[in-house]
Amino acid sequence: MTRAAVTTNFGALPVAEIPVLTRAEFSGFVTSSVTEGSRISSMFACSMPDGLRLFAVLSRPSSGQISIVSTRPADGMDSMTPICPQAHPFERETAERFGVVFRGHPWPKPVRFPTGGPPSASTCDFFRIEGEEIHEVAVGPVHAGIIEPGHFRFQCHGETVYHLEIALGYQHRGVEAMLEGVPSSRSLRIVETAAGDTSAGHATAWCSALEALAGIDVPARAQVLRGVALELERMANHVGDLGALAGDVGFLPTMSFCGRIRGDILNMTAVLCGNRFGRGLLAPGGLAWDVDAAIAETLTESLESALADAEGAVQLLWETPSVLSRFEGTGVVSRETASAIGMTGPAARASGLEIDVRRDFPSGIYRLSLIPLSVWDTGDVFARALVRWLEIQKSAAFIREQLASLPHGPVKSDPGPLPRNRMAVSLVEGWRGEICHVLLSDENGSLRCARIVDPSFHNWFGLALALRGQQISDFPLCNKSFNLSYCGHDL
Repeated sequence: MTRAAVTTNFGALPVAEIPVLTRAEFSGFVTSSVTEGSRISSMFACSMPDGLRLFAVLSRPSSGQISIVSTRPADGMDSMTPICPQAHPFERETAERFGVVFRGHPWPKPVRFPTGGPPSASTCDFFRIEGEEIHEVAVGPVHAGIIEPGHFRFQCHGETVYHLEIALGYQHRGVEAMLEGVPSSRSLRIVETAAGDTSAGHATAWCSALEALAGIDVPARAQVLRGVALELERMANHVGDLGALAGDVGFLPTMSFCGRIRGDILNMTAVLCGNRFGRGLLAPGGLAWDVDAAIAETLTESLESALADAEGAVQLLWETPSVLSRFEGTGVVSRETASAIGMTGPAARASGLEIDVRRDFPSGIYRLSLIPLSVWDTGDVFARALVRWLEIQKSAAFIREQLASLPHGPVKSDPGPLPRNRMAVSLVEGWRGEICHVLLSDENGSLRCARIVDPSFHNWFGLALALRGQQISDFPLCNKSFNLSYCGHDL
């Protein structure tokens, strides 16, 4: 039986304990684990003293365990993608960055860059459907709105989309490379902008991985306030998305109301730390800021007001037949498809997948205060909107409960030096879904490798599949129902 190193969320272990399997054993373990219910949270290559190693981090919701295996890919290995679609983007990324050839991969195109140059849609290969009545529509990378760049290539017959291919990479900043070496205060600032609308999520994952490496216990008060920041971030983005979905179908009342309410929730985060996106709140070992009784009372009052306003604005969506007719049955991703490609977060739960890091791999305050899952099963725009609204309500209840019973004590422990040759894994349920940070220390106690997987990395392909068989005019609505991050994917 193939062996694997086993740890838990926010856990660390010596790199020497991670088995080095043959390439066939590695592929077999990964594919069989996924078949049995695990998901590929991260798969990446790293230059080690003994050569290039390929690591797979597999999380199993049913047990809360995280299994880690590795192999030496050398010049190439057989692709796992044909029987394990979750491996698809990870293999493409590894091939792009390290030149590893995955034989038999159905579409071994660079996941971010065209081979040998910077991002350019004009030099990328795109899948094409042949036929006299098939036409191609290219959108982006520059868009009409104030949004990040991304290129979308549609293969259409009339108005019907047969295939959508998404080319990203325009926002690549070399985030992971900048995090290697000795961690500093600058490292956290970089992580907070990995995906700017998920500052609290990525900061929590980064700090937790460092704390796991160093064996630091975070004070209870800091754990609670980290949870409050995460749920405020979730509420703000979900409210904003519901407003944007309303705008995409021309329903202006909810659009305008939610835009203002999102600002109110962001202002609550600013009350915590002075920044509306939560930047500067977290620090390795805990928090950089504390909350007194007056601030807690202010936050509670603001929460009740924002929730009441949101309920009135969102209820208009569910009561308007013209809105529902555009949401229902549009951009369907089945449960089977969502599971096969490894979708995560609200988009996965809208397709009926009962996955959530807060429940499956609980850490910090979530070990003591469980947030019930919000799941729907139709997999369409309506489901992705409804799951957001259900999560807004549950996040508000969680925040209310935590602010009413804040534990006393410090908010920060002193971080120590990083031990040598260890690996730490942290999973956090960001508002888009599972965030995974993996850190490897070297023989000097510096970071040899920092690997970040934003939930968008898992979900962009889900958007492409949601467009199949849809009218091309449905693309803005489907796109917003996922609302994925370009920079979070590109890093």
